[in-house]
Amino acid sequence: MDFVDRVLALQGESPIKKFSLKCRTGVDSDRVDAWISNVLRRGVSELYLLIILGMTMEDNYRLSPKGFESRTLVKLKIDCGIDVSWMAGSIFLPMLKTLVLDSVSFYVDKFETLLHALPALDDLVLVDVNWLDSNVTISNASLKTLTIDSDGHLGTFSFDTPSLVYFFYSDYAAEDYPVVKMENLREARIFLMVSDEEIERVRVPNNDLFEDDMDNVVLRFEHVGKLMNGIRNVEYLDLSADTLEVLSLCCESMPVFKNLKSLAIKSNESRGWQAMPVLLRNCPHLESLVIEGLLHHVTDKCGDACDCVSREDKGRSLTSCPVKMLEIHGFGGTKKEMQMIKHFLDYFPSLKEMEIYADEDGPTNLEAPGMFEQIAHLFTLYDQVYTCDVQFMVCGSLYKKLTAQ
Repeated sequence: MDFVDRVLALQGESPIKKFSLKCRTGVDSDRVDAWISNVLRRGVSELYLLIILGMTMEDNYRLSPKGFESRTLVKLKIDCGIDVSWMAGSIFLPMLKTLVLDSVSFYVDKFETLLHALPALDDLVLVDVNWLDSNVTISNASLKTLTIDSDGHLGTFSFDTPSLVYFFYSDYAAEDYPVVKMENLREARIFLMVSDEEIERVRVPNNDLFEDDMDNVVLRFEHVGKLMNGIRNVEYLDLSADTLEVLSLCCESMPVFKNLKSLAIKSNESRGWQAMPVLLRNCPHLESLVIEGLLHHVTDKCGDACDCVSREDKGRSLTSCPVKMLEIHGFGGTKKEMQMIKHFLDYFPSLKEMEIYADEDGPTNLEAPGMFEQIAHLFTLYDQVYTCDVQFMVCGSLYKKLTAQ
């Protein structure tokens, strides 16, 4: 602490642009107050604070009100160990553009007071925020980008952010989304999280053992349709495998994404594609489709977007999709994946280019003797037979292994 005092004293009142203070243990809160006041007085524009005084919430550093009074502060990051839940209406940060809150606790009304006091805010990042109320509203007229990365808020989430252009959301599905105003949103990444137990309860209908819990889970998942409706103006949309599974309960309420040009889907063998057909049908101007992993959980509700279940209307949702560019990542060389690729080539009528990337880290059949040559030859035939330009790419360590063979 004496060292920090001397460093700041030697600098006098010279201007300072960026100040990062990380205190793990054994620090005097009054001294911390003095350090923060020092840099604010000298016109600091970027301030990063991580202050851990002890192991319990009672030990949290109580940020001085002066920490929220500055005409020069443009970027503020408050990390774990800092108590900001007491905040009242004395906040004055007219130039603040970026606010990052990581592992802090907040009462919703104090959080709303904070946002309303930030007229220039462009970028808001919320990481593992502990909400002390169940119904959270994020409301700010100037906000351009919003990132929520958490794993525990099960209350409601409302968004009144009419200027928002970028939205990243990773959390368990909220209880409800009463208000979602994002009329100018251009890019959204929705990475919902679900447990295997929740998936089991949703997939097993009329199970008396799970009846009450299942009703709650189903209702939460259905309310995600409100979130999707609120982001319907996006041009780029990225969905996790869990999100795609949740959307299987939102098919009837799925909006039309009239502006969507690029759709990215992540997939794995334990999550289903039931929502894929309606997603593709509801993207009338889709140009690019990126699929990370072709293998997925197969049910009779997979629809016609894949080749998993034989049906008379095979490929119907694909034939109405105008996608021109298809990227496939995580290709492992299995027979099922090859069938899926041929299915896409057969039924996407406007497809002009397909890029297939072998996964250098995941499981693959390409290392089996002769398999790589067979698949590469088959892709060459596809390139000749179909009007689509098919490119097969192997990168990284897998490329080195194959060329060594």
